[in-house]
Amino acid sequence: MKVIIQPGDGIGRLIKGIRKAKKSVEVVIFRFDRAEIERALIDAVERGVFVHALVAFTNHGGEENLRKLEKRFLASGITVARTAGDLVRYHGKMMIVDRKELYLTAFNFTRLDMERSRSFGLITRNPKLVAEAIRLFEADTKRQVYAAGNSKFLVSPVNARKELTKFIKSAKKELLIYDPKISDRAMLRLLAERRKAGVEIRVIGKVSQKHLSSCELRRMRLHTRTMVRDRTHIFIGSQSLRQLELDARREIGVILRDGAALKAVVRTFEEDWAASYGEGLEEQAAQKSALPARKTARKVARLVSEDARVDPVAKKVAKAISEAADVNLNGRKIRERVREVMHDVVEETAKDAAEKAVKAVAEAS
Repeated sequence: MKVIIQPGDGIGRLIKGIRKAKKSVEVVIFRFDRAEIERALIDAVERGVFVHALVAFTNHGGEENLRKLEKRFLASGITVARTAGDLVRYHGKMMIVDRKELYLTAFNFTRLDMERSRSFGLITRNPKLVAEAIRLFEADTKRQVYAAGNSKFLVSPVNARKELTKFIKSAKKELLIYDPKISDRAMLRLLAERRKAGVEIRVIGKVSQKHLSSCELRRMRLHTRTMVRDRTHIFIGSQSLRQLELDARREIGVILRDGAALKAVVRTFEEDWAASYGEGLEEQAAQKSALPARKTARKVARLVSEDARVDPVAKKVAKAISEAADVNLNGRKIRERVREVMHDVVEETAKDAAEKAVKAVAEAS
């Protein structure tokens, strides 16, 4: 099994998978703007590979693009099916090559998801997972009812809630979670229970639970839905712990146990956590200190303004300090700003005002 980490891995492995196909490529599409992947699919058709695309009936703001994609596919010899409209949204993403290899991704086939967002995907030849992916693809292309047949292959709204509940309940020591928004009440209660039981829970993303340790991803956009349990099992998929994504949309994910995949995802999580959580604490500290700093700057500006009525240089100084009050500067930086201004504009007749300004800042901060 191989893990795809975005951004970084890009489209290389997907293109390679399509190019090595000998008989078939079956792909599920929610969003799509990668011309390279489209070209690879068309090339596959031209060399005799059967390419079957299941395209979402809608997505937010991009339905017109989906219909244009369908027309281009059909014109190129790609067989196209459209998902049924019985679910709020068809959000799953996967590709099956020669019915032997499954590519399941949390990211769409778009530049935004692949080049500017944190997301994951996996490539597996596990015969049971591949077989279940084929069953789902056939059911949804034919608009037939899908019945879950593998507890490690998670499909919303069929078995995802049940299996993710079991996944979280089984945590004994630690849960590392990437999730854009955790808001499902039952899942929040479950996470709170695990926390009380001594499980360390860290969330990169948003969570409607004040008692859970969380931070927003700072370095890039967050798109993946991924969980690591006790550093032994991993979930990667398209479903967040939200009621809509668990109960009313088609979402696809898998639970697996693979040492190399776990190490890669855990390493990425720890790097993202260290960068994002640290920056979040610094930002909170800056916000707390910003107000006193602004008050200090404005106080100094008023003091210098007393001289500004008769001294044009002091008037310039007062204006500069007032401007400094509108940025997040601490007392030391404001003192430095005062000195810089005085160095540039103070003339001999304003030396007394300069000394008064620096002294006032020191006392006020």
